[in-house]
Amino acid sequence: QAQLVESGGGLVQAGDSLRLSCAASGRTFSGYAMGWFRQAPGKEREFVAAISRNAFNTYYGDSVKGRFTISRDNAKNTVYLQMNSLKPEDTAVYYCAATSGLLGSREPSVYDYWGQGTQVTVSS
Repeated sequence: QAQLVESGGGLVQAGDSLRLSCAASGRTFSGYAMGWFRQAPGKEREFVAAISRNAFNTYYGDSVKGRFTISRDNAKNTVYLQMNSLKPEDTAVYYCAATSGLLGSREPSVYDYWGQGTQVTVSS
């Protein structure tokens, strides 16, 4: 069982940067691949990024590729999402998720554990 707690959200202006963190507790963090998803009001949950257990493999949604970077620190049981060049359309609740799979996935159904989410609001 893993517990995930996101932090780092907030209100920023277009073009600004934010770094989200997701701290995990419970089972050994390095045993999970991790993902970030987001959900805006009235929209379906959208894949943002994923990272494999050993951080060798990373994946990004098309809308964030080149602007967002996912990383992890297994010693700190934490996964990060560095978000640069933020746009108003990035406004959403951001969730981190954990799967016992090796590589991570774009599919939300693959993930076993979810955090409570952190709000990111980008003003124009």
